[in-house]
Amino acid sequence: MAQISAYLFFNNTCGEAMRFYADALGGKLDLIPASQTPAADQMPAGAADAIIHARLELPGGGTLMASDWMDTAPYQPMQGCAISLVYSNADEAKRVYELLIEGGKAPMPFAKTFFAEGFGMLTDRFGTAWMVSGGMVN
Repeated sequence: MAQISAYLFFNNTCGEAMRFYADALGGKLDLIPASQTPAADQMPAGAADAIIHARLELPGGGTLMASDWMDTAPYQPMQGCAISLVYSNADEAKRVYELLIEGGKAPMPFAKTFFAEGFGMLTDRFGTAWMVSGGMVN
């Protein structure tokens, strides 16, 4: 059985972003800087402190992975997708939504909808789009 996980790329803010997500979502975070890999001498100049791999194991299952952009091509901001978080109740969903929105923007503020007791969309201060819902209506 396959498992699906999101993998995000950041423009030199991976460590900060993933620590922010760990604080907001909980879970176990592992960060690996480029300087601590066998390929450290092959990294681009100035990349020693960049995160080559981050893994956040979320409570209740799910994994969010990420790294800083290491390609020679220019970094392109994230677009065209969102990370979806679904909670069993709207109160927990709203709590997480309010943590993630800090410093970001909300194209769809958290509110009751026809499909959930609470749902909202946001783009956090790192450029990651999120959809947060809780208390799904059948």
